[in-house]
Amino acid sequence: MAKGDDALARKRNKASRKKLRSKNGDSSSVSARVAAIIAAKKRRKSGKRRNCQGMCFSLPTLDDPYNDRNGNKDLDKKETKVRPSKGSKREFPKDNSSSAPNGTRGDACREKVRSSKEGSGDATSGHIAKRSKTCPERTKVNANVEGSVQDFQEEGFDSSISPSKFLILCLNAIEKALYHDSFKGINEPLPADAWGIEFWKCYSSGKDILDTSGLSSTDEKIAWVVSSAADSIARKEKEGLSFSSPYLLFLVPTQEKATQIRSMCKPLKALGVHTVSIHSGASLDHQIQGLKSCEPEFLVSTPERLLELVAMQAIDIAGVSLLVVDGLDSFSKGGSLEMIQSIRKSISSNLYTFVFSDSFSCAYVPVVQDLLSGPIQRLSLNTSVASRSACIIQSINFFTSEEEKLSKVIQALDRANGSQLCPQPLKMLFILGKECNVQELAAALKSKGHDIVAGALCGVPELKNNSEVDSRSRPVVAKIDIEQINTIDLGNYDSIFILYAFPPIDKYVQILTGMARHTVNGVLHSFITKEEASFAGSLVEILEECGQAVPETVRNLSLTKATSQS
Repeated sequence: MAKGDDALARKRNKASRKKLRSKNGDSSSVSARVAAIIAAKKRRKSGKRRNCQGMCFSLPTLDDPYNDRNGNKDLDKKETKVRPSKGSKREFPKDNSSSAPNGTRGDACREKVRSSKEGSGDATSGHIAKRSKTCPERTKVNANVEGSVQDFQEEGFDSSISPSKFLILCLNAIEKALYHDSFKGINEPLPADAWGIEFWKCYSSGKDILDTSGLSSTDEKIAWVVSSAADSIARKEKEGLSFSSPYLLFLVPTQEKATQIRSMCKPLKALGVHTVSIHSGASLDHQIQGLKSCEPEFLVSTPERLLELVAMQAIDIAGVSLLVVDGLDSFSKGGSLEMIQSIRKSISSNLYTFVFSDSFSCAYVPVVQDLLSGPIQRLSLNTSVASRSACIIQSINFFTSEEEKLSKVIQALDRANGSQLCPQPLKMLFILGKECNVQELAAALKSKGHDIVAGALCGVPELKNNSEVDSRSRPVVAKIDIEQINTIDLGNYDSIFILYAFPPIDKYVQILTGMARHTVNGVLHSFITKEEASFAGSLVEILEECGQAVPETVRNLSLTKATSQS
């Protein structure tokens, strides 16, 4: 039976298809799965990919977030880089997750600081490069850190408004590790801590800091101190500076305290800040090997072990930039106060010092004066008299005649002049009453070579160039009447003499808590007689609260007054 036309056409088409497959290099023996693989390989070599394959072999970019171009650049448009001018400020990234974890907490901190009037310093921060002897690339940035830390390097931020974004990132990292792992509760986020914000203002001023709260460091305080130090390292490394010594030296009295601070600094390791803790609880050889393998940015140590390592030349602390002393009373009980002074002398750099004063005793004043020799910032949320008058010596003088009082005034001035370490004259203030003989006092001061100026001296521009005031002379004395005490800033004066009748206790406390705000060398001289025994009891209470020595004459006056009343 002859074949029809349809059958012949199917045969011809089959032959043509087979011929076409042979030209393309395909084989009838290849399965459909292998043929699909060969076809995909040909498309990949030719640059033509399906959408799913394009996502596998190229990553999204800012110019092509959905990878529509499959990784190919748009050749029609020329790539131009926009560089911000020096005077311009970039906006913060809109995505809080890439700039600072828990962005609402950072916003809360900025809002809280923005409401205050104070605050200064540069807070432009960048990511910190890791530094290790075992790694040749000491400035390599850790790209695995959560968040775009490179934005922090390019960010120009004014710290007078709020702390830097990198500082907020460090605080949030510590908070997450501390309170999520140990299940501790907090009243408010670390970036919004009231003490921390006050600390940032003091730290940005560039002056030494004295914490007069009467307590040693807490978790919140440690977090702010180490985060601010990390922020300073970031800014300095951004400027091209390097460190041969640890940037922060944290002196602690015990091994337990060193372990606490080391755990607080551990979250900063992901940001390139390495912390080493050395104490007597570990072998000396183990700690020496650890210091040889890594150059830490933060060093937490007890004074005894640190001096051992320095004597063995296992570590160099001459270039330390920030020294933190945690608790003078604890160091005193351990007999380490002299070691702290020795460590301070071993540091030759331009050092900033921060002291946690956990005691108001006047016995520690010489140690604080040795550590904080320059201008200081006082830091405390405690409003007690003892806290606000920390490191101010109260000198109570008993006299029986005006001649004896004047003699003691001259002796006090001579002692102040003899112990003066600063090349500029001390700033002293005489508070006089109507009954004081001003002419006799001025003549006595002139005979001893002391200058005296009428009216408030410090902070008044017109008196700075006064011909009576010589910056190279002996201490300059200013005098005011008791009625003018509310019109001047007592915080500018190092020493104050109350030369009229002993004031009411509230006036005495006002003078005591308002003077010497920027120094630890403040002295308040007051004079008392038997006729003023009614103030002796309150005065003894203030002296004991502030850890001051109570003169026997004043205590006897207090007891006599109490006996007479009973």
